[in-house]
Amino acid sequence: MDQISIEKLVVFGNHGVYPEENALGQKFVVSITLYTDTRKAGRTDDLSCSINYGEVSQFARQFLEDNTFQLIETAAEKLAEQLLLKYSLLEQVEVKVEKPWAPIAIPVETVSVKIKRGWHKAYIALGSNMGDKKGYLDEAVEKLKQHPLCQVGKVADYIRTEPYGGVEQDWFLNSALELRTLLYPEELLSLLHKIEAEAGRERTIHWGPRTLDLDILFYDNCVIDTPDLTIPHIDLQNRDFVLIPMAQIAPYFRHPVLGQTMAQLCQLLKMNL
Repeated sequence: MDQISIEKLVVFGNHGVYPEENALGQKFVVSITLYTDTRKAGRTDDLSCSINYGEVSQFARQFLEDNTFQLIETAAEKLAEQLLLKYSLLEQVEVKVEKPWAPIAIPVETVSVKIKRGWHKAYIALGSNMGDKKGYLDEAVEKLKQHPLCQVGKVADYIRTEPYGGVEQDWFLNSALELRTLLYPEELLSLLHKIEAEAGRERTIHWGPRTLDLDILFYDNCVIDTPDLTIPHIDLQNRDFVLIPMAQIAPYFRHPVLGQTMAQLCQLLKMNL
């Protein structure tokens, strides 16, 4: 991806763990790398097709002057987040915050924190088979839309499906959605669990009835296997209530392990049923 770099922007801020740092302030040096597609701007010579580095510089300086953080880690994190939220053409950003002559009781020219953050694409499965099923799904979609670090894209049609897993229970209403997010996988999982809990979800019977079920199907092309999280979602290739909505909103998305698209997996499952 193309890069626009801002090197060693000098900012006067009040960041530090000591009270005198917050009161008196000091100089900070900030470098920012913007990851964006500059092709159209380069072809048209039109600034509106790119990101204005002068505007970014002014925004970064104002943000770091107007806010106070104890840690330069937090200053870098919050600045990166605000830049990604403000500039729609920005896909990733690298932020380096340097603190010259940091008060650590020994001579040091500078300390710094450098981070890289960006947007991620996830696919979320939705399901409900208790109470107002459509209402629960609608509410989940709306809460994801309202979250400041999430942007909901395509939402599949709601479909009625039979229960999966052998537990006798009512029919399900299922769907899937595309999500652009700044949250890391574990953070996204926590958000989904919070939305489930707010819908009255109780985890008492495995594969049992639930007011709301939200699962991370995919997160970019990541393969994650931890005690708390498995991505891609396990056994999704055998679940029509997942593949049918996914084939609708992302037919050409390719399973990072199986190597087949959602449309292909959906067709294979139909042939084997």
